[in-house]
Amino acid sequence: MSSQSIRNVVLVGHNGNGKTTLAEAMLYRAGVLSRMGRVDDGTAHCDHDPEEKARHQSLGVAVASFDWRDHRVNIIDTPGYTDFVSEAVNGMHAADLAVFVVDAVSGVQAQDQVMWRHAERLGLPRMVFVNGLDRERSSFERTLDGLQSHFGSHVEAVELPLGVEASFHGIADLVGDGALDYSSGQSAAAPIPDDVASAASDGHIQLVEDVVEGDDELLEQYLEGEEPTQEQLEQLIRTAVVHRSVFPVLCGSAAKPIGVDHLLDFICRAGPAPGDTGPVAAVRGGESVTLEIDDAGPPVVLVFKTRIDDFLGQISFMKVLSGTIRSNETLVNSRTGDKERLHNMMSFTGADHHAVDHFDAGDIVAVTKLGDVRTGDTLSNDAALSVPITPPPVPVYGVAVHATAPAQEDKLASALRRFATEDPSLVIRQDPTTRQTVLSGAGEAHIRVVRSRLERMGIDFEVENMRVAYLETLARPADVEAKHKKQSGGHGQFAVAMVRFEPLPRGGGYEFDTEVTGGAIPRNLIPAVGSGIEDAMANGGRHGFPMVDLRAVCYDGKHHSVDSSEMAFKIAGSLALKQAVEQVGSAVLEPISEIQVEVPDAYQGDVLGDLNSRRGQVFGTEPGSTAGTSVIRAHVPTSEILSYVIDLRSMTGGTGTFSAEHHDYQPLPHALLAKVVVADD
Repeated sequence: MSSQSIRNVVLVGHNGNGKTTLAEAMLYRAGVLSRMGRVDDGTAHCDHDPEEKARHQSLGVAVASFDWRDHRVNIIDTPGYTDFVSEAVNGMHAADLAVFVVDAVSGVQAQDQVMWRHAERLGLPRMVFVNGLDRERSSFERTLDGLQSHFGSHVEAVELPLGVEASFHGIADLVGDGALDYSSGQSAAAPIPDDVASAASDGHIQLVEDVVEGDDELLEQYLEGEEPTQEQLEQLIRTAVVHRSVFPVLCGSAAKPIGVDHLLDFICRAGPAPGDTGPVAAVRGGESVTLEIDDAGPPVVLVFKTRIDDFLGQISFMKVLSGTIRSNETLVNSRTGDKERLHNMMSFTGADHHAVDHFDAGDIVAVTKLGDVRTGDTLSNDAALSVPITPPPVPVYGVAVHATAPAQEDKLASALRRFATEDPSLVIRQDPTTRQTVLSGAGEAHIRVVRSRLERMGIDFEVENMRVAYLETLARPADVEAKHKKQSGGHGQFAVAMVRFEPLPRGGGYEFDTEVTGGAIPRNLIPAVGSGIEDAMANGGRHGFPMVDLRAVCYDGKHHSVDSSEMAFKIAGSLALKQAVEQVGSAVLEPISEIQVEVPDAYQGDVLGDLNSRRGQVFGTEPGSTAGTSVIRAHVPTSEILSYVIDLRSMTGGTGTFSAEHHDYQPLPHALLAKVVVADD
């Protein structure tokens, strides 16, 4: 099928706005389903994961492909909860159009705003479907006002509802100058009712005036009193959508379903085809290049989702960016350099699938049982070619997890690796300082879903709070003489080491040197003193935290020709550090994170005050990635932001985001020492 007949549409919006129900309604209207499933019943086709069915919400990207009129439509259903925004953004990379599903009762909500910013950053054309107009307290006018208030006057109604709340029964088409009545359950053409006619006429005039500005010839004719034809108006709207100068607003009820078939018609007539917004940006050998969406071009695919199925194994969902991909074709993964054979190519509709022998440029394909292929990989016949996508967010919330019994350790590790393969925003790491296995993600709900999936797999595990990686260093220089002497029959152990210690600047690490002369300690035994000190540093100082940033100089000592050994001097080195800590004490160092917080300007003052209460040091503010937002940069103790993502979302109504990375270590205020030591115990 020609790329001009393909429509790749991502459904995005706030959690609970009805994206999955809309996808279900589209499948029903397209004749793929004989009856609609329900999210609340766990029967929706796009929510096929057991955890999604249990929670009645989408947790990952799902693809539903079907034919509509003479077009191929690929719907990409995405989760709306903030912890899974990375999944939604990955879905955007495979789409040519984003349809924002906005609730007619609640209006514009936090994740609507967040995802609009992502779409704007990616240059993705947008439409809006105002959903749930059959519900009590729903209002198209109020919702449209909110959309224009948040996203600008270019948000333009192309439909009006017929009836309100329970009496909602159809739509008035502002493009075609007619109405669709769904009173019978199916759409029937009808004239626009008198009670809507005036508003429909005004809306039509406003729509024409806004889009005709994009064509000088038609604008001149319009100013002379000649109205564009419906075909011309649809073409003007499509051009405006492609150039993101107009964001059409349609309306309906996915649950009924009312207006869904007309939404599909509008997507096919006015929505962009693959390549309409321009070539795809790529990188070859460090240089920027572009790819044209062309069936005759070289084969290139982008992996935008990885899923592991109990029966099919690993499934890689890809968008064909160039060329025609045929079954058993071999391409190269630019990340690994490995060749991957694309057998078992499929088209998916939720969990249902069927084999397809080829896919044209612009289409979406699923391939099973590839090798080391991950989300974000580019496969082509050019190993140097890659298509960049938005990297997964840095985890901002974590817990420690461990198996309850040795027999469960391998099962736990294997399950966590599987989850990380499916979800790049989930990170599993071993913390060398706290010796914990840390499971990190985008928020509390993200981690809660992982825990629930582990429980469903029958794995016995426990979760505990993530400990902060405090460190210690010597409070000031020290000079000690450490003696190790042990006699238990036969060869004994004897070693004396005189060591001078001094703290190093932050990040100085550990240095060991020797000034021993005259053979007081044999040269081959001196390194053992340094090794013993290093082992003692790892075992912790006075408060049990690993020690860092110190210099040790062994300047003298004593040995015995028979009883001295490497082990004896290693023990002496360990004793030397312990004595130095007892002599001068130690300072606890706390990790400091550099955080970047992006919030709407209205919340900037609240966030600054909150950061100050967390002992944060703000060092800069600047305009955010979109208009009306600000970015705050600060250094904050890591212990103060372990659950910051929860507090920030509460403080900003879910619109604030942040990232954090380790900056350095600084001395812990003495007043907090007792609290930290007790908490670590």
